Amino acid sequence: MAKGNSFSLLIIKTKIMLLMLSALSFTAMAEDPPVVLTGTIGKLDVVVELDLNKPEAITGRYFYQKYHLDLPLNGSEQDGELSLQEGTDDFNDSPRPILRLQSDGQAGWEGTWSNPQGKIMPIALTPAQLPESNSDAFLTRLIHNDPYEYLRLSTLTLKKGKQQTFMGYPLQWWHEPQSNVSLFTLDSGYTDAQISNINQRMMARLWQEVIDYHSCMLGASQFGKGDFEQTVTPELLSPSVVSVKISTSYDCGGAHPDFGDSPLNLNAQTGIPLSLEDILWVGKDKPFHYMYADDHADLNTNTVSFDDYSAYRENSFAPWLISQFKQLYANEMQKPKGENECDYADAEIWYFPSWYLTPAGIHFGPSFARAMRACEGTNWSVLPWSAREKNQGGVALALP
Repeated sequence: MAKGNSFSLLIIKTKIMLLMLSALSFTAMAEDPPVVLTGTIGKLDVVVELDLNKPEAITGRYFYQKYHLDLPLNGSEQDGELSLQEGTDDFNDSPRPILRLQSDGQAGWEGTWSNPQGKIMPIALTPAQLPESNSDAFLTRLIHNDPYEYLRLSTLTLKKGKQQTFMGYPLQWWHEPQSNVSLFTLDSGYTDAQISNINQRMMARLWQEVIDYHSCMLGASQFGKGDFEQTVTPELLSPSVVSVKISTSYDCGGAHPDFGDSPLNLNAQTGIPLSLEDILWVGKDKPFHYMYADDHADLNTNTVSFDDYSAYRENSFAPWLISQFKQLYANEMQKPKGENECDYADAEIWYFPSWYLTPAGIHFGPSFARAMRACEGTNWSVLPWSAREKNQGGVALALP
């Protein structure tokens, strides 16, 4: 979440994400979805996903059920035979394992896996058989939207962790061992319906983070071992809201490791994710609701376009927040003397800050360019609840 020289990189990232989603929607109408297969390579169970829309450029991935980690595939189809290389190109033409597959005459495939050392194993694959539903709401959605990930996650077991009491609410922590992702559910303190809604959202976020971990490991496979570490901290639990800080540091094979916050802020009455404008509004018109793709929320609930959202953030919200912080934190908001010092009066770093709720107010995390990332992680940038009294958002919430 860094800014560029003239535009916030987060703006660019969000626009690219929305364009990708639009492109994917268009592609889905023009092309068949990836084929998901299950079967064996040798004696080991596997799940395979293949995009067969372009015979000259077939892509895919697969994992062994024993290990769960993705192995990328790429290759082509010629005369009814798929020839797929496993792994990623190291640009040194290093030999890689090869999967050769032919149709079994029905909807499945059979063939061989061979590696450069001469080992050969038989392959037998058939279309994945999927249930209609799962006891977990998020996994049920995956059955229809991403069956490959469903077949991975449905075989994973969450480990029950510590119990904790936070702000009077009992928490039960859960842990997925391979990804080392953790999150908590609530045992009491709300009505049964509220607990069910909140916990479903918590489990959905936990599973989404596990998916993100595996995506990161797939991206890092070309460069060796990747890294994905999270810290989860409950910040505010009240009759109205549940706010959790989720911080991630990761190395997914890019030019540099990276880190960032992606908090989870829920309406405790409904379990629905909150946008900042649901809580705080400084515009002239009626508050809108907007969630962008990285919020892992239902984008169909957005009531304005991205352009309107970004215009409000740039023209109204960021200048207002800076004026508040200059009154509250005069020392921190002073213009720096050197160009390599942190400039917290720069409006761009507050266009799309991360945010979560605390007993003292709303904590905002600025977004700097990569060279200045050390300026992030501020502890002082909290907007007191008193500043919200005349600037309440679009959802009626009783907050401290």
